[in-house]
Amino acid sequence: MASYPVRPHHQGDVVGAQPGGAVPHGAVPHPRWWERKGVRAAALATLLAVSGAVILALVREQTGTEGFLVGLGLAVLPVPLLISAFRWLDRVQPGPWRNLIFSFAWGACAAALIAIVANSFATRWIETATADPSSADTLGATVIAPIVEESAKAAAVLLVFLFRRRDFTGVVDGVVIAGVTATGFAFTENILYLGNAFGTDQLSGTGPGLTSVTAATFFVRVVMSPFAHPLFTVLTGIGFGIAAAMAPGRGRLRRMLLPLAGLLGAMGMHAFWNGSSSFGEYGFFAVYAAFMVPVFGVVTWLSVYLRQRELRTVRQELPAYVAAGWLTPPEPFALGSLKARRLARDFATHYGGRPAATAVAEYEAYATSLALLRHRGRRGRAGADFVVRERELLDALWERRDYARPALAYGSQIAAPMWLPAMYAGPVVPHSPAYTPYNPYRY
Repeated sequence: MASYPVRPHHQGDVVGAQPGGAVPHGAVPHPRWWERKGVRAAALATLLAVSGAVILALVREQTGTEGFLVGLGLAVLPVPLLISAFRWLDRVQPGPWRNLIFSFAWGACAAALIAIVANSFATRWIETATADPSSADTLGATVIAPIVEESAKAAAVLLVFLFRRRDFTGVVDGVVIAGVTATGFAFTENILYLGNAFGTDQLSGTGPGLTSVTAATFFVRVVMSPFAHPLFTVLTGIGFGIAAAMAPGRGRLRRMLLPLAGLLGAMGMHAFWNGSSSFGEYGFFAVYAAFMVPVFGVVTWLSVYLRQRELRTVRQELPAYVAAGWLTPPEPFALGSLKARRLARDFATHYGGRPAATAVAEYEAYATSLALLRHRGRRGRAGADFVVRERELLDALWERRDYARPALAYGSQIAAPMWLPAMYAGPVVPHSPAYTPYNPYRY
């Protein structure tokens, strides 16, 4: 893949129209009712809503109303932090919010419901078969729970991988989807644990304080290890992400085995973590310090490294479109710098309002997708729809160029003023209050 389309000659060209106004021959078959996106979306929303209602009733039944409210108030505290961390990781090529909402809802509702029903059933079956409640609890925590919970969370990653392939192109996407799913699951699980801990304190007459079961549970699950469930499931996401980045049609067996290997790794880590309490008095803290924290550091480093590699790919691939006339010279640098991107959005917001800022943000996302698509194409990893997808992205950029170009020129010059020739930098807005700034969106 060495060629690239030349920019359109007329600004008034209709996006998607063919030369001479010709209409593609061959009618597209009308989808059956169950194949329509609206029907699928409604069915999925109904499934999640019913799951949410059932899991809400089950948790409230186990914890009581007061315990449920206490657990809810405490369990929600780490959620904004974790979601913000995964969204920050996804800033280079942000996926649509609908994927994150689905992932969180699946983890909090469907996966949690599957886990609580399957874990309870399996533990009771083992207890009945062995007549040993202690052994049943141990097997349930170290064997049954990791298998059931990680499989239930992996289902969300699989669904996005299968039905949102354009939004799932690499390891970062896998990490984000898996992490958000696990965040939702941990949220519901924490409500249950914290609510039960509060009920225990109520029964024992222990008041609120550092010595209460509620405080101890909050410290272990929310303060020490809010990243535990996301860390387990991220291994599954990495497996799916590597499979998504592979060339289509090649290594089908590897594409199937990689997600499975990630899932098995997630189950193994989950089982090791759950079994740490049986390793002696300080077993939990030893596993936490010697295993969980280092693994968390390695996964965090890998995620940040991959994000920086995406930015580098943007700077390397987009100059080809500058040569073809689709982009201006400052844009590859500006689009490959998070600081320049932010400055560009701020510039558009100040001078063009929300519509301009939205257009610039969309331009940045489309340009990133274009660069990563071309990178995969050069390596022979693009799909059969490469040319169609490339043209779609280029047309989307062309529609937003009037908003994006002055903003990106400003962002590139402020972020690296010595890097660009003055003739390409565009008008810079001085910070003097007496200066009337140039507004590129005034016409």
